[in-house]
Amino acid sequence: MTASEPAEVEAEAEADVVVVGYGPVGQATAILLARRGWRVTVLERWPRPYPMPRAVSFDGESARILAAAGVGPAMTEFGEPSRDYTWRNAAGDVLLHVDVPERGRSGWPDSTSMYQPALEEALAERGSRLPGLRVLRGHRVVALAERDGHVELTAVLDGSPPDRTRRLRARWVVGCDGANSFVRTSLGVETTDFAYFNDWLTCDVVLREPAVHRPNNLQICDPARPRTAVSAGPGHRRWEFMRLPGEPAEEFGRTESAWRLLGLFGLHPGNATLERHAVYTFQARYVDRWRVGRVLLAGDAAHLMPPFAGQGMCSGFRDAANLSWKLDLVLAGTAPAELLDTYTLERRAHVQHAIGMSMDLGRVICETDPAAARDRDEVMIAVRARGLREDRAQSAVEPLTAGFLRGGAAARGGGPQRPPQPSRPGRPGPPSVPVGDLVPQGRVRVGDRTGLFDEFVEPGFVLLATWPAGGHLHLRPETDAAFALLGGRLVNVVPATGEEPPAVAAGSADASARITVVDVDDVYLRYLALAGADAVLVRPDFYLFGRVPAAAPPAADTRAGGPAVQRSDSVEELVGDLLAALGAPIPVGKH
Repeated sequence: MTASEPAEVEAEAEADVVVVGYGPVGQATAILLARRGWRVTVLERWPRPYPMPRAVSFDGESARILAAAGVGPAMTEFGEPSRDYTWRNAAGDVLLHVDVPERGRSGWPDSTSMYQPALEEALAERGSRLPGLRVLRGHRVVALAERDGHVELTAVLDGSPPDRTRRLRARWVVGCDGANSFVRTSLGVETTDFAYFNDWLTCDVVLREPAVHRPNNLQICDPARPRTAVSAGPGHRRWEFMRLPGEPAEEFGRTESAWRLLGLFGLHPGNATLERHAVYTFQARYVDRWRVGRVLLAGDAAHLMPPFAGQGMCSGFRDAANLSWKLDLVLAGTAPAELLDTYTLERRAHVQHAIGMSMDLGRVICETDPAAARDRDEVMIAVRARGLREDRAQSAVEPLTAGFLRGGAAARGGGPQRPPQPSRPGRPGPPSVPVGDLVPQGRVRVGDRTGLFDEFVEPGFVLLATWPAGGHLHLRPETDAAFALLGGRLVNVVPATGEEPPAVAAGSADASARITVVDVDDVYLRYLALAGADAVLVRPDFYLFGRVPAAAPPAADTRAGGPAVQRSDSVEELVGDLLAALGAPIPVGKH
């Protein structure tokens, strides 16, 4: 092509969803959509994956999401249990110590230390096995516009003349293109910025000789130099140092400064290799709107937070899990597009809490005033010595209080409203498990196999219940068929003691998949009891949509021979409320 010829434009390609950006959050989003059968195209500006780590850990809920994406078997290749986390002051006194459970609420370690390049490699390998997923690297998006029920994107190809572009059309676009997101900028959405800024020097190191680190993760709250030493996955370590007020930024990021500061931990070029060092400015902000028309934002494109609660990438994985099942239903015509407005409502509330918690921890860790640090130390040491506070990790995630929940805002902004549900008879007060709770995962047995619940029941809408002995849980045929088209599953939970029924209901003409699981660790039966419920309906992202309150003993009518009083709520009504909240007819199949 000569300079006088018109610009070369490659033919338009069609996709159900275009994901912009292929870091871990973009990878998870693309995989969770492609595994549901949708045509997903990824546009990634860089021709090759970034070879160095950025994040170094994820929590148990994130591990469950990654397992749902298909990389659970590879978890030990890129991650290891974080084990413990200790805060010390400048004198070495323990301010806080947390032992991290290796089997937490979500069935995985409450914290996993990971090597990010290996995680991305595992996700990329998983994505390569999905026929509907196409990844185009070296494609920098430079324009997008919504037209006629689609979004049109233009990308410049790496290494090509700037006037050579590729155009694509998609029904939906998800911007996972990071802190400097082009997608976010093009939408012009407003941002809530907390004006929180701290510079930290990050040093990724490989030790020449293996070593056992006790504690495995250490925070030194020293006003003279706040600093951190943590696992960065199998065979990798990270040390971080805060830039002090008035310290020249240009000198702080030099290699000489990195080695001088690493010397505080006894590291030098003779016993360690400095793989990478870089200065990061920690920030705290989130976008006010996560959806504009057919374009959505996720991950760092939607929010940034300091790393002190370890929730930056985790929040992105939650975005992917929340968004993927809702977008799946919208693409299938099972739910209206308004369902995606609950994505903003739910994820923004979670992120607000995580950002607030991260900043609060940062204010404690980053204290540089010696007198204030001394006061902090005295209080934390005294509280710990007197047993006034239990040393345990505070959850960075709270239950959902609004969004796609029974009795909350549904797809069309309303949905069935239910009065507060009573607790199980004999239990004082309301249930201790709220709607919107993150449902735990435990081990179950099916036949002669034992494993995590998700190994037997693929994530989707799950009705978890205890069926009457010798009985069967029934839905009306039309309700059952509609629930089945949602991919709904009915799971009967039985205790680990006693006679076990067949794993699958035999001879059932019902449409929904049915399975019986043995509650090996008493996770689910205990959860039902805490929820004051005979049944709970779990969303595909593992959050509680609603419950059926435990049945009260039948009460006799005052008339002789009168009928028993019927229950005020039922499984039929619970599933019916879900279908009504979606507010759209169920099609025969995807198109």
